[in-house]
Amino acid sequence: MPVLATTNFNIILSVLGGWVSLFGLVSYLCKESFYLSEALISLVAGVAFSPHAANFIRPLEYALGSTENLEAITLAFSRLVLGVQLILAGVQLPSRYLKKQWRALLILLGPIMAAMWLATSLLIWALVPGMHLLHALAVGACVTPTDPVLSAVIVKGKFADGNVPPDLQKIIIAESGANDGLGYPFLFFALYLIKYTGPVGSVAEEGGARAAMGLWFGETWGYTILLSVVYGAAVGWLAKELLHWAEARKFVDRESFLVFAISLALFIVGTCGMIGSDDVLACFIAGNVFTWDDWFRLETLDDSLQPTIDMLLNVSIFMWYGAVCPWAEFHQNSVLPLGRLVALGILVLLLRRLPWVFAVHRYIPQIEEVRQAIFVGFFGPVGVSAIFYLYIMREFLKTLEVDGEPRADVKDLAETVNVVVWFITICSIVVHGLSIPLGKLGFYLPRTISRGITPAPSNDGSDSPLPFTIGSGVSTFAALADLRRRSRGEPQEASSASSPPSGRPVYRIGGTVIPRRQDAGAADGVVPDRREESNAGKGFLDDSLIGAVETNMSPPGQGSAPYSGRTIRFPDEPALADGQATGSPVSPKP
Repeated sequence: MPVLATTNFNIILSVLGGWVSLFGLVSYLCKESFYLSEALISLVAGVAFSPHAANFIRPLEYALGSTENLEAITLAFSRLVLGVQLILAGVQLPSRYLKKQWRALLILLGPIMAAMWLATSLLIWALVPGMHLLHALAVGACVTPTDPVLSAVIVKGKFADGNVPPDLQKIIIAESGANDGLGYPFLFFALYLIKYTGPVGSVAEEGGARAAMGLWFGETWGYTILLSVVYGAAVGWLAKELLHWAEARKFVDRESFLVFAISLALFIVGTCGMIGSDDVLACFIAGNVFTWDDWFRLETLDDSLQPTIDMLLNVSIFMWYGAVCPWAEFHQNSVLPLGRLVALGILVLLLRRLPWVFAVHRYIPQIEEVRQAIFVGFFGPVGVSAIFYLYIMREFLKTLEVDGEPRADVKDLAETVNVVVWFITICSIVVHGLSIPLGKLGFYLPRTISRGITPAPSNDGSDSPLPFTIGSGVSTFAALADLRRRSRGEPQEASSASSPPSGRPVYRIGGTVIPRRQDAGAADGVVPDRREESNAGKGFLDDSLIGAVETNMSPPGQGSAPYSGRTIRFPDEPALADGQATGSPVSPKP
C-alpha cells in the first residue's frame, strides 16, 4: 500500500519549489511596484518554514544533528552565492572600469572602509560588556564589507532606473564587489593579534606581535589577497581568450556561451578554496578581466539567464538564513542584553558608513550632490558577506583551544560574534529592504491625501476640482487616456491643463512622472513604444506599458532595442558616447 514518504529531501524540494513559484507569481508587483527586495521576502519565508514556526525546513537534521556541520554548510553556501554574484558583478561593469575609476574606488576601499571598520568596532567595544578592543575589532571586521546581494535593490529595476544615476550605479556595484574580498585584512589583523598576544604563559603567546604582523603581511596580504588578484586575473583572461577562440570557430553553442561566466565562478570558488586563497575577491577580479574588452557583456545584454540564476540563489540563501538564524540567542545569551543589542544594531546602521561617505563625497566624482552622498552612505547593507566572515572567524577560533577547551581569553568570543553579526545582518536586511517603500510612502502619501481633500478651481471658472494629478500638474489618468487613444490610432486631443506637456507620453515611477527620453532618430521627437505599435488597431493598450519605463528604445523599423531586456541598465552605453542614437545597435569589440 502506498505510504507518504515525508523525507527531508522531498520536503525541502516541495517547500523551495512551491515558494519560488508562488513568489514568481507576484514578483513584479513586489519588486517593481512595492520596491520590496527578494532578500527580505525570502528571509520572512525562511522564518515561517523554519523549526521556529512550520518546521518544514529543518537545517540541523540536514547537518546530522551537528552544529559544526551546519556552520560548514552555511559557510559553503555563502561562498557559492558570493562567488557567482561577484563574477556577475564584474561582468556587468563596462570595459576597463577598474582601471578608469581607480581613484574613486581607492577612496571607497581605503579610508572609507577603514573608517567603517573602526566605527563599528568602537560601537561594539562600547556596548558589549567586558569586550576587549581586539575582540571588538575582529567582530567589527565581519560586518565592514557592503553586501553585493542586498546592494542590488538600488542598482536594479525600476527604482534604480528612475532615481539612481548610471555612474552611481556602476560605482556601487564595483565597491560592493571589491570590498567583500578585502574584508580579510581587517579580520585577520585582529585575529592574529588575538592568537599571538594571548594571556601570559600560554602557548599562543609565542612569537608575540612580531609573529602576528609577519603572518598578516605575508599570509593575509601576500598569499590571500595578492595571489587571489593574480589568480583571478589570469583565469579571467585565459577564459576570455578561450571563449573568443571557440566562438570564432563556431565550437560553442548559445547555451554554453551564456552559462560560461557562472561555470567560471564555480571553478574559481573550488580552486581557490583548495589552495586557501580569497575566492571571493578572485571571482570579482576574474569577472572584470573576463569582460575587459566589453565583448561578453555586450553579447549577453539581452539574455535573462544570469539574472535568473541570480534570483534563484538569492531566494534560496535568504530562506536558508531565515531558517538557521539563532533567533533565540538574541534574548537568551550570556554576553549582551537585548536592549543593548537593539541599540547596537541601530547605531551601527546609522554610524557605520553614512558619516564617512558624507565627509569625503566631494572627492568621488560619481557622487554629485548631498542627497546622493546620504543615499550612498545609508545604503551600505550587511548580508551574505557578513555571514561568510562570521563562520571564517568561528573556524579560526577553534584553533585557539587548549586541551579541547577554548582559551580563557576567548571563551565568550565565539558566542559574541555569533549574536552580534547575525543580529546586525537581520537588522540590515529588514531596514534596507523596507527603506525605499516606506520612504516612498512617507513622501507621497501626505501629498496624495492633501490633493484628495483640497479642492482646486478648474480652468473654466467652475468650482469643480481638476483631475487627480501627480507631479508638475500632469494628470496620470489623462496621460493614460491619451496613450490609449494613440494605441487605437485615434487623433490626439488638443492639449489642456490636464494633458501632458508637448504631447509627450508620461510614465509613472513610484509617484514621480518621468517623460520618455527623446530619440534623435524619431521623426517627431517622440519615441513610439514597440508594444504600442504592435497593438495599434486592436483597441487596447498593453497593461505592461502602464507604470513602466523603457530606456534605449529603437526607432520604428530599426528592430528591437539592444538593452531592453537587461536587469541592470546603464543609459550611457558606448553607443551614446559615440553620438549614436539611443536605440542603435552596438557592435561588440573584437
